[in-house]
Parts: sequence; structure tokens; C-alpha cells
Amino acid sequence: MASARATVELIADKRRGRALAPGEIRQLVGDYLDGQTAEAQMASWLMAVCWRGLTEEELRELTASMAESGGRLDLSGLPGPTVDKHSTGGVGDKVSLVLVPLMAALGCFVPQLSGRTLGTTGGTLDKMESIPGVRCELSSSEIMRVVREVGCVIAAASPELAPADRRLYALRDATATVQSIPLIAGSIVSKKMAEGVQCLLFDVKVGSGALMTKAAGARRLAATLVELASGFQIRAVAMVTAMDQPLGRAVGNALEVREAIDVLSGGGPPDLRDLVLAEARELLRLSGQTADPVVALDGGVARERFNAMVKAQGGAPGAPLPLGVRLATVDAPRRGFLSRLDAGAIGLAAWRLGSGRRSPSEPVDPVAGIMCLAKVGAAVERGQPLLELWGRPGQDPTPALLALKGAVRVRSSPPPPRRLVLEHVAGD
Repeated sequence: MASARATVELIADKRRGRALAPGEIRQLVGDYLDGQTAEAQMASWLMAVCWRGLTEEELRELTASMAESGGRLDLSGLPGPTVDKHSTGGVGDKVSLVLVPLMAALGCFVPQLSGRTLGTTGGTLDKMESIPGVRCELSSSEIMRVVREVGCVIAAASPELAPADRRLYALRDATATVQSIPLIAGSIVSKKMAEGVQCLLFDVKVGSGALMTKAAGARRLAATLVELASGFQIRAVAMVTAMDQPLGRAVGNALEVREAIDVLSGGGPPDLRDLVLAEARELLRLSGQTADPVVALDGGVARERFNAMVKAQGGAPGAPLPLGVRLATVDAPRRGFLSRLDAGAIGLAAWRLGSGRRSPSEPVDPVAGIMCLAKVGAAVERGQPLLELWGRPGQDPTPALLALKGAVRVRSSPPPPRRLVLEHVAGD
């Protein structure tokens, strides 16, 4: 094992921009898990990575060491292709709630290991757990049972899957080292390697409501993710998608579940439905399938699979979802066309209402959130409600309303059309 001096040398080398030799990152991660590398030392190395980056070889070794730090799901006996998607997170992004059961209805197996709310972007697990009785903290054996029975699951990564990533992510979150493209890519791909899927779609969001706010950074992250996953023999593709306004109309846990069920029932907002179908077609292409996702979505088969997944995870399909009260509205300041609906501000406002958490141990409020009653490009009248703020009876909406100052803009002429899918990045 490495001595304390060796760990210090590895930190210093990375700080100077030197690529570590083969085996040194694996040694560093192993010593960290064994307690021989201190939290402060690992935090220093992560900060050096933020400054200096990682070479392709270093990133592969970091990703492999995190994936190999625990067990893996064994999907080899499943009678169909295994697929998954990962979104980098956005305001109102509830695609997984629809896409996962849709892909299962199309004959694929989807063991999706998701995350919780991060800052102002909603977490899929928190949304799932707003359904009465649903459990997302499942063991590996429980995850496999649900996948075999239903074809899909949306669960947290169990402690035995990629434990090094779990510890390193918590340390990154506490030390402001989250926004590093190689660290983001390594974390995501290590968890997907632990899932053991054959095909993987990355949805890289870009805009005010996303982790990546600039197009260049989003493209770089998308290319890094696809290249890294492909290097581990995972068939991968990335889509760069717009996150300058919320996806769909609902922002907040139970509100988003309700909207996802609308899409699973053949309705829902057009932008959400269109993105679900676009991602389904990419995954079908990757896995060599020729089914029509529209038929499964509109015919009710995907909704049936969603209900089966909810039941298998302890929930009650069809049970009433938690519902708050309307606290306030944000109205159109003039007649014209809605030209701005700032996703970042709306995410912050929903977080202030209670849809997110300030610390990992803090609970989220399933009823808190915001409904977007109009989307960019819509013709609006002066005084027309554009946003509804939802929360608990008697709750003060003032902090959320302050976050929304400047979030809405109305112009006299319609804005140019906006694309939702901005770019595709394909693997080899």
C-alpha cells in the first residue's frame, strides 16, 4: 500500500499537470477506500483534477477503479437487450419516468440506477418516492428481482455497487469539485458499468437550468461520455438537449409524476412527449430493435409497465398523489408573446418552495413546485397567469417569487422557433 508520502506525491504531481503512471490512480482510490488516504488528501487531488484535468488513460483508470470497487448486476440471463439512459439533470426533466417503462414495454430490460435532487435540478428518486409506498432504496438482489419480473426498475445504486463513486461524489459535493468534465464522466460511466447494460443513451442538458450552461462544455461532456463508455464496450450515444426553459410544464416531485402519467396515457406536453420518443428511438437503434414506440406509448402498454414497476417497488398504482395548494401566480406584464421562461430561476424558486434539499439528509416536500401555464412562443394577454406556485397551506411564497424576478419576458413579436434536440454525438 502507498505511504502517506506517496499520496502527497501523487497530489503534487497532478497539481503540476503531470499524468500519473498506470496503477497510481487505482492505488489512490484503493487507499482512500481503505482509510489510508485522508479525506483532505483526496479532496486536494480532486481539486487538482479540476485545475489540470485527466488524460484519457487516467480517466479510464479512475472509471474502472470506481466500477470495480464493488459488485455488478448480472444481466446476462435476461432474454432481451439491456439498455439505460442518463440525464445530466434539468428543471422539469421527468423523461426517465416515461422512457424506462416504455423501453420495457418494447422488449428491453432497463435497470436504471438514478439519483436524488442535486441543487435546483430534480432527482428521479425523489419523484418516484412521491408515489405512495414506493421504495427506491433496494438491494442488488431486489433490483434484479424487479427487473426480471417487470423489465425495469428505477432505484438507487445499492451500497455494494460502485461504492468508491458514492464516497467520491459526496466528497466532490462538499468541496465544490462537482463541475469537472472528467470527474462527471467517470462518475456517470462507473455507475452504468456497475449496472452491466449493453446500450446507453446520455442526455446532456445545456442552458440556464442545467449543470452545463454553455454549448461548448455540453458538447465536450457528451463526447467524453460516449468515448469513455464505448471504450468499455458499451454501445453509447449522446443527445445535447436544450434546458433554457423547463421541460414540460410541471416542476416539482409529485407534479412531475402526474405529468409523466399524462404522457404515459397518450397525452402530456408536446416537448416532453417528443423528447421521450426521440430517446426511445435512439435506444431502439442502439439495441437493434425495430418496434414503434408511439404504439406502446399511446396504446397503454407503457402505462401498464409503469404501474407494474410501481407495484413491484411497494407502491400503489392509481393511488392519489400528494397535492398542495396554489400559493401565488406570476402574471404576464403585457400582451404579446412569451419570449423567456428562465429554467434556472424557476428551478431555484421550486427549490425555495421545498422541492429540493439544502443538505443530503434534508427531506424534500413532494407537493412543492411550479406549474408553467405557458411556454416560450405562446401568445399571452396582460395579467394572464404564466406560472403557478404550489406548496403547503399557509406557506409564504415570497422567497420563491423573489427568485422569479426577471424569469419571464414578453415581447411584441414571436421569438424564433427553438430546437429541443441540439446535437447528436455517436460512438464508433
